[in-house]
Amino acid sequence: MTFAFNSVLPTVTRLSRWALSAALLCAGAAQAQMSVSPLVIEAQANRGQAQAIINVTNTSNQPFRGRVYAEPFTYGDNGFQSLESSPNDLTPYLQFSPRELTVPPGVQRRIRLITRFPPSLPDGEYRAVVFTETLQETTDSGGNSVALTARIGTTIYVRQGELSPNLTVESGSWNSELGQIQVLVNNTGMASARAAVSWRLKQGDTVIDMGSLKPTGIVAESQRQFLLNYPDEGQLAAGQYQLTGELIWAEDDERRTQPFSVDLMIPASATN
Repeated sequence: MTFAFNSVLPTVTRLSRWALSAALLCAGAAQAQMSVSPLVIEAQANRGQAQAIINVTNTSNQPFRGRVYAEPFTYGDNGFQSLESSPNDLTPYLQFSPRELTVPPGVQRRIRLITRFPPSLPDGEYRAVVFTETLQETTDSGGNSVALTARIGTTIYVRQGELSPNLTVESGSWNSELGQIQVLVNNTGMASARAAVSWRLKQGDTVIDMGSLKPTGIVAESQRQFLLNYPDEGQLAAGQYQLTGELIWAEDDERRTQPFSVDLMIPASATN
């Protein structure tokens, strides 16, 4: 299995088609002590097997002990979510070692991952997040010893069979809570994707504004609201608008696009 870099999604290590952003929990504490790479792994199973490596580096001046464990996950409107169970859970087929590690200052350790699918497993994309967790001892203002847990997750996608995403924008709407425009993206394909959005907002023949949204992950066979973060300042006048543009993602090392055009109603309450 070879690694390459995705020209559309330059911060993500790829093994086949695309990658989602990884989960970083307690990121400040974790990044002060360790770094993990790659943060996202995607693999195509060959005869039911796939392999990969996660590199864990101690970036502090003190040794640390860590443990490694895996959980199923998904992405929704609130971002990354760990799950107790999932039909796309990779963890029953995922083996990794070591499960515990001690890393001296400035040293890098490897975690080896092996996926083995049974012959009866149906084609599909199977996902897991592999957390590297450290326990850091510190003291509070009263001089008491306090244990801080920090973890960084690498999201892993292994595909059984030839699978592709199928992305469309279903609708545009006004998010009254955040005061911003959002678009509902539907992925009816059996593969996840990470899509950027290039958009243009018009009212009649007048172009109000245009912009882009950085790549956002959407897992296979799901929907997700993509928040355009517009307007940044001020308010839009109530009325009917047209939102056009295209979704942009990478598949098989090629740039894919899907144009869209949806109506957008800004309610009077949004301008109050």
